[in-house]
Amino acid sequence: MRSILRTKAITVCNEKIAKKGETVGLSFYAFFANKNDDPDLLMEAAEWWIRTHELDHFEKAVKIRDMIASGL
Repeated sequence: MRSILRTKAITVCNEKIAKKGETVGLSFYAFFANKNDDPDLLMEAAEWWIRTHELDHFEKAVKIRDMIASGL
């Protein structure tokens, strides 16, 4: 995962957790605007989420943040 995506994802997770608490869930779509302005980055996030880690559509933001921060 590119560092730009890693940083963006951790920031989004932290924002969601701050607003809604540690039990908030999200999907990888939360890392992107409602328009597809960077399809390569979107596909990279999807690959990491779905193929590499076989995660469910919605996961706890805390779990995702910790996975990304640890380098997974």
